Amino acid sequence: MAALVSACVYRINIQQGNFLDQAAVDQVKSGMTRSQVRYLLGTPMVADPFVKDRWDYIYYLKKGRSRHVDARRVTVYFDGEKVASLDKPTDAEAAAQDASARQIKNGRTY
Repeated sequence: MAALVSACVYRINIQQGNFLDQAAVDQVKSGMTRSQVRYLLGTPMVADPFVKDRWDYIYYLKKGRSRHVDARRVTVYFDGEKVASLDKPTDAEAAAQDASARQIKNGRTY
């Protein structure tokens, strides 16, 4: 009886962090100011108080009962007040993550 009850438990989607649209990430270029990056990507999930020249945008999504986890990390490095470089997912990784996000919006979470 306990096995039947545990099999019917609803599990919610767990979403944490900043979901970043790949189009917004692609607009970030070297030489942009911190204000411009914050306008495009929002406030960073992690802004290290000891390393002020790095902003980390982290996204995590675990879909319901599925063991599949979508995770994305974008790191912006600054030189003073300007963007020096950007670590982001490849275009193929970003496309797969965007497709997964569309499935969740459509209600298909398995």
